[in-house]
Amino acid sequence: MDMGKMMRDLQKMQSKMLKAQNDLKAQSFDAEAGGGMVKVALNGQGVLTMIKINPEVVDKDDVEALEDLIMAAFNAAVKKKDDATKSSISDITGGMKIPGLM
Repeated sequence: MDMGKMMRDLQKMQSKMLKAQNDLKAQSFDAEAGGGMVKVALNGQGVLTMIKINPEVVDKDDVEALEDLIMAAFNAAVKKKDDATKSSISDITGGMKIPGLM
């Protein structure tokens, strides 16, 4: 086994990982719930950057429904971000499962 080649390959992988991390940070992950009544966006770091609530869904007698829609939209955006992260890592590692990366 050529240790020099293995080290170069690892350095290339590390460089690709840093690029992928920076690319993910720059992305926005949008999701909605209730047929678009609640919309949210997360950045690549998982920070909520936008929330839009259609006034028609606001009912002072049913706050729980609005809370459920917000949670559903947020969780859908988190899943999109997580899926993009896993896909990016899988592309770099060739599908190898490396402990600590996923």
